[in-house]
Amino acid sequence: MGRGRNFFERLAEETDLSGQPLPGQPIVEIAGDRRVLIENHFGVKEYSKERITVKVRYGCVSICGCQLELLRMTREQLVIRGRIDGVSIQRRG
Repeated sequence: MGRGRNFFERLAEETDLSGQPLPGQPIVEIAGDRRVLIENHFGVKEYSKERITVKVRYGCVSICGCQLELLRMTREQLVIRGRIDGVSIQRRG
């Protein structure tokens, strides 16, 4: 086991919960090609009608498309709508 991994990651692996979201882990839900929900975010890094980038625990989630808009944003979650062409994850380091 690596020293850099946290307690919850090690616990999930040892108890066979690796497919389940861990506390504080970002959750990204894509509803068709019109809506994306992101939970456990750390704010918006980039915002335009073609790309919205959201900071998460391990890096960033980028949503690309057309006529994108931030429909709702709370401390826990945000909702993006528009025509979604792609969702990508960029890990730090």
